Amino acid sequence: MVKLTLKDGSVREVEENLSAAEIVKGIGMGLYKAACCVKIDGAVCDLRTQITKDCTFEVCTFDDPDGQKTFWHTASHILAQAVKRLYPNTKLAIGPAIDGGFYYDFDVEHPFTPEELTKIEGEMKKIVKEKLPLEQFLLPPDEAIAKLREMDEPYKVELCEEHAGKGEPISFYKQGDFTDLCAGPHLMTTETVKAFKLLSCTGAYWRGSEKNKMLSRVYGTAFPKAAQLEEELQRREDAAKRDHNKLGRELEFFTTVDTIGQGLPVLLPKGARVVQLLQRWVEDYEQAHGCLLTKTPLFAKREFYKISGHWDHYRDGMFIIGDPDDESKECFALRPMTCPFQYQVYLNKQRSYRDLPMRLTETSTLFRNEDSGEMHGLIRVRQFTISEGHYILRPDQLEEEFKGCLEFVRYFLDAVGLLESCTYRFSQWDPANPKNKYEGTKEQWDESQRVMGEILDHLGLEYEIGIDEAAFYGPKLDIQYKNVYGKEDTLVTIQIDMLLAKRFGMEYVDKDGAKKTPYIIHRTSLGCFERTLAYMIEHFGGALPLWVSPEQVKIIPIADRHLDWAYEVQKALNAKGIRCSIDDRNEKVGKKIREATLEKIPYMLTIGDNEVNDKTVSVRTRKGEDQGVKSVDALLTQLLEEIETKAK
Repeated sequence: MVKLTLKDGSVREVEENLSAAEIVKGIGMGLYKAACCVKIDGAVCDLRTQITKDCTFEVCTFDDPDGQKTFWHTASHILAQAVKRLYPNTKLAIGPAIDGGFYYDFDVEHPFTPEELTKIEGEMKKIVKEKLPLEQFLLPPDEAIAKLREMDEPYKVELCEEHAGKGEPISFYKQGDFTDLCAGPHLMTTETVKAFKLLSCTGAYWRGSEKNKMLSRVYGTAFPKAAQLEEELQRREDAAKRDHNKLGRELEFFTTVDTIGQGLPVLLPKGARVVQLLQRWVEDYEQAHGCLLTKTPLFAKREFYKISGHWDHYRDGMFIIGDPDDESKECFALRPMTCPFQYQVYLNKQRSYRDLPMRLTETSTLFRNEDSGEMHGLIRVRQFTISEGHYILRPDQLEEEFKGCLEFVRYFLDAVGLLESCTYRFSQWDPANPKNKYEGTKEQWDESQRVMGEILDHLGLEYEIGIDEAAFYGPKLDIQYKNVYGKEDTLVTIQIDMLLAKRFGMEYVDKDGAKKTPYIIHRTSLGCFERTLAYMIEHFGGALPLWVSPEQVKIIPIADRHLDWAYEVQKALNAKGIRCSIDDRNEKVGKKIREATLEKIPYMLTIGDNEVNDKTVSVRTRKGEDQGVKSVDALLTQLLEEIETKAK
């Protein structure tokens, strides 16, 4: 007998060598029918997995993230099988589960048309009806490579060869006439995937590199029930209307130009104004809370990045000027982050314990050589501006300063309307990372993660742990946010660094006269301004709050004889910092109001004979609310209060 500790803490004894599926059936047939996979001692496994020892045992349904991933991963295999049946010469690349669904990359002569996607969906339905079991089998590396070559799957061969050096068995999954290289886990049978939809076909470079061949990526989503699929498709339709990549262009916040380059958006006057407002707000708030502003170079020598470690750990993500491998000539790189530059401010003279904490901040323009397949509007770009800061401090100041950084973040994200939708991830290192991407010893990492864990627990913060998500020099708290399609990105980070100060020879003279090495907190207040703007456009559907709207008021005179008073109103509003303009076109008032509403301008002021005579304005909001006639002073009081409180 083996003992299973269930999620609720109860313990069950079952016979040895039972499959997970048999155990779930014993718990209840309803749970068995809903189960997608199980977690055994925290590891996600197939329902076919046999239980041979005492363990923790958790059943994952489609309501669980791991259950969804298993479900969508199986759907991607059904897609691949359908494509191979219809287009036998297609070569398979990869087909993972992603947020909200799945995709599969194919090497085909031309991208699939909408008509072909419909045809593929039909074949997928046949595969589901065939109720094919998904069965795992293992092969030694040499046999696995030989099999994939026989199958004429060059992309799979490449993946397999990379893992062959470990000497471990290679995992495959078979369903009917289809076999794929895959670690799993998967559902028991194709029958479970009741409702699905192929959403689009786009281009994607193999392994995300422009040097490789362009493949056809088919995106899809799937659910256990048709009603769930319909709900998801409706959600996606609504999301498409709020997509900043569409709405931001329509409202003229930004544009992109092919000859400038991918991931290099141009902020139009509206977008530039919003970013300027955010930057000034952040800088003023930081200054009022003890931060020191710096302005540092946009690029530096290769040797500078070697000191910081970025050359060894981040070189592939940097834009390099010159030959990086020719040591006889100068080579520069655009900065991907500001930390090593700001350290020079600290190093400008000898520091005492009394100088700490030193809170250095900068509105930094950064450059990162992101893969072309990752580019997305303002969310994933190659040049961006960030509210970056580095706090240099004594060890005894670490917790209080970390808390202060988090309070900053919460204040800023709440003001822009994003805080309630954020989640937190404690990003840690992975000592087994094959790319050796981390600096420092195991003891140093254990200590920094212990300290950070205690701080987060003291703050009562609920967080997930992300293994292998740390910076190369230390653990971090990542504040995560999802776009309208459910794709998650990091919005803000707060990082603890116990390593880089030593590399740069940063010291302070302590109370006892001894020289000691400070700790560093790397942090952002609002993160990347472009990304924040994108999320605000999506969150508010383009109708940004009054305080940050690029244009706050549109004045609409009914006839030319009302223009003089309109200009007086504009002058009064401008004097109080209200951003407004006059629509003096020879158009009907109704059309002017409709257009201002479509532009998401918060307030519209119409002026006719009565308003001119009474020195008033008729106030209307973009929501269609008629607020009646107001004096200019009364209107200003209302607007300024709404701006001051940053009402959402």
